[in-house]
Amino acid sequence: MRSTAVLVIGGGATGVGVARDLALRGVDVTLVDRGGLAGGTSGRSHGLLHSGARYAESDPTGAEECIEENRILGEIAGDCIRETGGLFVRLGTDDPDYLEAKREACETVGIPTETIDGEAAREAVPGLSTDVERAMRVPDAVVYPSRLVAANAADARDHGASIHPHAPVEGMTVVDGRVASVDVGGAVDDRIEPDYVVNAAGAWAEGVAAMAGVDVEMRPTRGVMVSVEYDGLGPVLNRCRDPDDGDIVVPHDSEVVLGTTSVGVEDPDDYRTEEWEVERTFEECAAMLPPVADAPEVRTWWGVRPLYAPDEDERGGRGISRGFFRLDHADEGVGNLASIVGGKLTTYRRMAESTADLVCDRLGVDAECRTADRRLPGADDPALLDALVAEFDGQGPTDADVVGAGGG
Repeated sequence: MRSTAVLVIGGGATGVGVARDLALRGVDVTLVDRGGLAGGTSGRSHGLLHSGARYAESDPTGAEECIEENRILGEIAGDCIRETGGLFVRLGTDDPDYLEAKREACETVGIPTETIDGEAAREAVPGLSTDVERAMRVPDAVVYPSRLVAANAADARDHGASIHPHAPVEGMTVVDGRVASVDVGGAVDDRIEPDYVVNAAGAWAEGVAAMAGVDVEMRPTRGVMVSVEYDGLGPVLNRCRDPDDGDIVVPHDSEVVLGTTSVGVEDPDDYRTEEWEVERTFEECAAMLPPVADAPEVRTWWGVRPLYAPDEDERGGRGISRGFFRLDHADEGVGNLASIVGGKLTTYRRMAESTADLVCDRLGVDAECRTADRRLPGADDPALLDALVAEFDGQGPTDADVVGAGGG
């Protein structure tokens, strides 16, 4: 039998972010994940560090969160990210009013932009389609999630947290309106008695919550990413239209990642993948950058988005919002359990801060968040970051061409 002040379930970016935040506040934390760290959504994304421009007109609050977190990560994350800039490109068939509406929305929430014509865009991006008529520069960037997650886990561990990959939660016991114990298998193989539990299991949060007899209704969607050989792309490319399939190209060193689709799935562990998703992603991304149509395919993977069903029902569609939701299950009769769902990789630190604030309030801990000001360990040492990825078994497909190669 083990005890801990806080048990965090889920070793993606949000979970390790919560563990880091709490550890820096002096709280005793244990984190468990059923696989290696970043093995779920975090390590299977397209790797875009949002400027917020994608959401500026539809979700200004979320867009403002993105630009603020983008800037914070630029200060603390070092070689976990890559400053590339981004370009929203409008093809001749795209609505010209959409770009202007996005530009105005970006200005309102403080996202810097610069509008350029198609010729200037092609000078900036060799190979860009001749159909591009206008484009807008934004401060998008690239994030290497395997490194980011491992660095957060290492900082948490260095401040007293216990981090346990390959330790699946197998059951919970609720007594008198509180989680009394959590049975953990694998590398832990023990029963843990927590004062508080944070469910940060992402697309799997519904199943974790059900173990405690509470409801977290998720509506996961799958999306395909395809990495192809392509050297020399500078900025992230975004199609300037309503979010749709194949509207993003993310540069790495000698590859680019093409994405993505959005198809609902019933089970985040058991879902079909379809070849049409790959074909459509190639086709649509090639409309922006024609050479990728014939670029050699390196690897293909699917990720599952941790979408919160009530928000999806309210907003009614893809790309409208990726806000996050902190659910205090005291409202459902379990007083020491909270879930954190939704959100984006870009806003993981803010999600963690919000969750840690709640936990500290419940535990009577008077300590401020320090994660926005403290540089991540290894931030200036790609080799050390990659060693941390290996230590936590955190390699995902998103950045497999960079991690281990010392790139960035």
